[in-house]
Amino acid sequence: MKLITKKILSAATVAVLMPIAALAQSYPNQGYLVDGSGKIVTSPVAGMCWHTGDWAPALAVEPCDPTIKRVAVIAPVPAAKPAEMVTAPVAALPAPVAKPLPTKMSFSADALFAFDKSEIKPEGKTMLDDLVRQINGAQYDQIMLTGHADRIGNAAYNLKLSERRAASVKDYLVEKQIPAARVSASGVGETQPVTQTSDCARVKMPKLVACLQPDRRVDVEMTGTKTATAGQ
Repeated sequence: MKLITKKILSAATVAVLMPIAALAQSYPNQGYLVDGSGKIVTSPVAGMCWHTGDWAPALAVEPCDPTIKRVAVIAPVPAAKPAEMVTAPVAALPAPVAKPLPTKMSFSADALFAFDKSEIKPEGKTMLDDLVRQINGAQYDQIMLTGHADRIGNAAYNLKLSERRAASVKDYLVEKQIPAARVSASGVGETQPVTQTSDCARVKMPKLVACLQPDRRVDVEMTGTKTATAGQ
């Protein structure tokens, strides 16, 4: 009688568990022993879960088994392309600027002429020949000659003397193939002295002539530009 009872109980136990296992397969927590509501059954002491025969790692759930968490894959940021080098247009270099001519050169009248004379001396012509060489290496618009005289004598006479001296220099330059149309000659007499009135005060001849020598001159002024040559 006892043997029969045990067998009946075993059969009854299997009969009870089979519906539960079958029911477990219809709930999300497959692979674990669940109760009638589909909730995973855990041990009251350690909180452990029971696997069924259908359990596989892919069915693992928390907190029964550690689940394999998906790691977010961060797409690599494409490397920035190096900025294309933009070559700025190179501005054309300005043409070389010709060096300006000296604004004014002064020639001593005593070096060009004898005292109170307007005829050019031989040594004066040598000086003017050097001037011609400078003019020939230049681009110019105008050559202005201005004659000056000291204050010895009559102002009107000194004006005429300064004009004659400037004219003599112009004639010589024209003889050296300097275009006459580009050369002007004028005289200002004693109106633009270099010396001061007090410089030669109470000085008598002939020392006065030597003292006023800077006032006797011919100024040469050129407007234009000078062409740069090798070695300059």
